[in-house]
Amino acid sequence: MAATSGPASGRTSGAPEPVTGGGAGPVTFKAACPECRARFELAAGALRLAIGGSRRTTFYSFTCPECAVQVRKPAGERIVELLTGGGVSTLRSVRGRG
Repeated sequence: MAATSGPASGRTSGAPEPVTGGGAGPVTFKAACPECRARFELAAGALRLAIGGSRRTTFYSFTCPECAVQVRKPAGERIVELLTGGGVSTLRSVRGRG
């Protein structure tokens, strides 16, 4: 997945794919809803990224604009890189010692 400055590529993995509007301007991400199967673009502000201490606790989430379901998907290193680079708000979970 890479940022594009033209039409988005034909990938259908369901992972957010950054798309730019011609090189200058805000980044939007292509996403898909596993519930209603809608495909759409979301602004960085519509996505949330949580980075935890493991793969299980690192994920991104959004609300489907079509069916309003809350979607939560795992985020590997590459997805974390794309989302943070695109300005998605990030919450880092820190385990306290004790």
